[in-house]
This record gives sequence, structure tokens and C-alpha cells, in this order.
Amino acid sequence: MEQYRHIKHTAAYQPCSMADLNRAVAVLNGGGVVAFPTETYYGLAVDPMNPLALSHLFSIKQRDISKAILTLVDDRESLSSLVQDIPSLYEPLMKEFWPGPLTLIFPARVNLPTLLTAGTSTIGVRQSSHPFARQLLRAFGRPLTATSANVSGGPAATDAYEVKAQFGSKIDMIFDGGRTPGAAGSTIIGLEAGRLKLIRAGVIPFKEILQVSQR
Repeated sequence: MEQYRHIKHTAAYQPCSMADLNRAVAVLNGGGVVAFPTETYYGLAVDPMNPLALSHLFSIKQRDISKAILTLVDDRESLSSLVQDIPSLYEPLMKEFWPGPLTLIFPARVNLPTLLTAGTSTIGVRQSSHPFARQLLRAFGRPLTATSANVSGGPAATDAYEVKAQFGSKIDMIFDGGRTPGAAGSTIIGLEAGRLKLIRAGVIPFKEILQVSQR
């Protein structure tokens, strides 16, 4: 393991040093994998525009390549690098639930790696509310993958020790932010025939999402 950084998990979140973030950015730019805490589970970050990094991510997760990878963004500018447009139905949802555990399925830009979108014309994106995830995104300056830190079919990791137990030295860097809530992942919403569609139930109830969309 190249790096195992403990980040104190308290109500007043203590950010890690710039040296740690710079090392993480170097790992990501080099095609490596960084594990980090989010508001749901631990996630695995790679550069989503790097096909070799994506291939390695699929390999260590033993993930079917027919399944797309979700991504994290820090702001609208980084969102625009991934999506063709923002559907009007998503505007109130983004205003209400971003940053937070809501993933939206957007029309994808045509230049995205096939592994990222699983060969579809869509991409799942969310803006995390976890302070470290946002810190990492700002340091990297571009979107990151946000797939859960687990071997496919296994339980998603809720602390750094579970990440290490599942992946060992296959991951280049783990940031320890203490235990995450777990229990449920982000709610995933798409569009079908001009209406919101629940793709995956999660932290935010679909009923609440529909209520917000109808305001």
C-alpha cells in the first residue's frame, strides 16, 4: 500500500494536508486508484477520461463491462465536460438535492470512454456532499469515478479497513475518513418518455424527489 492516511472523523471535519491531496492527484493522473469516503459508502476514484485506469478499475472490482460507472463532479463547469445538456426536469432536483446522494442520468458527451458509459449514450453523475470527496475533486480539478469500494457482488465498504481487506495492494491510496453511514447508496434517477424514472432506490425517497419536481 503506497499510502494510508488517517483523517480524524469528527463533527468538525479535519481536512488532510495539501501534500496528501497532491499525492492523490499524482496517483490519479498516473492512472491509479484512490479510495475515499463519501456520504454513503467508500468510493473508488480514477480519472474517468483514462481508458486504462477504467480498465484497471473494472478488473479489481471484477465488474461486468456492461455496467456503466457513476461519476462525481464538483460544479456545473465540470458537469458540462461529461453531459450534452441538463434536462429541465433535473433543474429543481439539482437545486434541492445537490450536493447530496442523488445520481442523475444525463445524455453523455460523445467523446467519453466506452467503459465509462458501457457503450450507452448516457452517464450517471452526482455532486457529493462529503467534505473530503469535494476536497479531492477540487484538488484534481476534473470529474472522478464514484463506484462503490467493493468487489462486485460483495458488501460496499463503510470504512477504510474494509476497503483494505477487500483490495489490499490493488489500490494505490486510501483516505481514512472514519465510518460512513452505509445502509443505502445514492438514489439514481433517469428519464423515460419525458418523465422521471427511478433507476435505483437509495437514500432519498422517490416520493420526495417527485414532490420537488412538481413545485
